[in-house]
Amino acid sequence: MDYATLKFIWWLLVGALLIGFAIMDGHDMGVGALLPFVGKNDTERRVMINTIAPHWDGNQVWFITAGGAIFAAWPFVYATAFSGFYIAMMAVLWALFFRPVGFDYRSKVEDPRWRNFWDWGLFVGGAVPPIIFGVAFGNLFLGVPFQFDDTLRVAYSGSFFGLLTPFPLLCGIVSLALIVTQGAHYLMLRTDGEVAVRARSAALLFNLVLGAGFALAGLWLAFGIPGYAITGGALPNGPADPLAKTVAREAGAWLANYSRYPATVLLPVVAFAAIGIGWLAALKKKGGVAFIASSVACAGVIGTAGVSLFPFILPSSSHLQSSLTVWDATSSKMTLAIMLAVVVLFLPLVVFYTSWAYRVMRGKVTGDFIEQNSKSVY
Repeated sequence: MDYATLKFIWWLLVGALLIGFAIMDGHDMGVGALLPFVGKNDTERRVMINTIAPHWDGNQVWFITAGGAIFAAWPFVYATAFSGFYIAMMAVLWALFFRPVGFDYRSKVEDPRWRNFWDWGLFVGGAVPPIIFGVAFGNLFLGVPFQFDDTLRVAYSGSFFGLLTPFPLLCGIVSLALIVTQGAHYLMLRTDGEVAVRARSAALLFNLVLGAGFALAGLWLAFGIPGYAITGGALPNGPADPLAKTVAREAGAWLANYSRYPATVLLPVVAFAAIGIGWLAALKKKGGVAFIASSVACAGVIGTAGVSLFPFILPSSSHLQSSLTVWDATSSKMTLAIMLAVVVLFLPLVVFYTSWAYRVMRGKVTGDFIEQNSKSVY
């Protein structure tokens, strides 16, 4: 297998890991974001928590693996993004800290103030990360202010608040709506009674927000944001040297791949179709169909963003030539080949175990179950 093919395969694999994270850990975060609003009393909130508590830590594997894959496959991207987005990344971690402590300790003290505090902590842990991830993706389309010197040392010249401009904030709303929709559909599938009714209402609302936000972001990208294009020097089989190419900004460049590879138009089409099917399924109280639809929407939305950016991974707004792409930001050929062998071996095991765990613990969580097992559940 040649070097260029390995680079492209790892671009696909990182995308697949991000989609897996959005689907699996996304419904966990979505339930957390809905917790203070869908659950009106302690029993209802415990019902919601117990739909995700047995699985949430296993689902974090997708997040951890995606971070590890970026570190190993795209070292330039990892070093640049984690230094430039340091405060944003730390905010994600601070928000995620509420999840393990909240799940494990919330119900150990019966004081309503204690439990309410951790309910809002779980809300932060569910709502903040997808907003930040969406804002980060939005900034990729605008470009990030960094550059490499002649020795490939990176310098970042931006600030945290400089990331919070209108288009990235819209992407943050789209990301949050995607995750909340996924969580609402999951609650429809796993609960009954008033919790399921309120989850359905949330699903109907956030499907509309997701569809409108995704459409607005697409129009904004097409007509309001010039894209990046490689004009020379990029060698798919060449070494990792970001400064070996030349880059220009051109109107409509973010849409160029859809005319170059017409089949990729299916990604946004599938995304919109899945959002519509999810809304109709929620309207008809079909939780299983709605959850499958929003999972497909996760793939469509993230896939659309990835195809629009390709081959760019981390464009630079301050020094176009420093922009990182699939072709010049990767590890060595041997590293990518060894990692691919590991993925081929272990990814099916992760999928099998996750599927088995959900099958064993399938079914609806009810208020009666919580009250009868009050001391043994979350």
